[in-house]
Amino acid sequence: MPGMGKREQLILDAALSVFTRYGVRRTTMNDIASEAGIARQTLYNAYSSKDEVLKACICYTTDQSLSAIQAESTVSDSLGQQLDSLFQHKVIATFELLQATPDANDIINGFSEAGKQEIEQAGMRFRDWIEQQLIPYQTSISQHGLDCPQLADFIYATISGFKQDNISRSTLLDRLATLKALVMKITGAD
Repeated sequence: MPGMGKREQLILDAALSVFTRYGVRRTTMNDIASEAGIARQTLYNAYSSKDEVLKACICYTTDQSLSAIQAESTVSDSLGQQLDSLFQHKVIATFELLQATPDANDIINGFSEAGKQEIEQAGMRFRDWIEQQLIPYQTSISQHGLDCPQLADFIYATISGFKQDNISRSTLLDRLATLKALVMKITGAD
């Protein structure tokens, strides 16, 4: 998160740790403060509630993922490599987190109404990034009766649905490869 201080980062890293360990429902503000090694009042000075911490964690992890994707995208302008980066940081990392810590599902699904709204906003940021990567291919995309926003929506909805499925890693990778092949065909980038 732009302008985030070390204390906020410490708090969010600690919150992510306890949220994934215990789930959001069972985590208390005391748990977060203890994990961060700070006084509970210091935590409350930074975040007024567990919902506020959860929203900040969702924004923080979204920022980290998008930063990694963007950094890798600057190395190559290949749509295939950009999709690989998106899949790695948005889909595969989420899948692996859920496999390792089932209570992470609280974070990934937003847990509360405030968290769900933050998840929706984070999703729009990923969807917008996808659309930006598709713009150079809009002529080919339109030849298939689509436009960049439609294809970006489809890609984002598809990868978002993968986290809801109870599938194996190999099935996930097969589905991502199929999605990538379809996108590459539609964009003419293959």
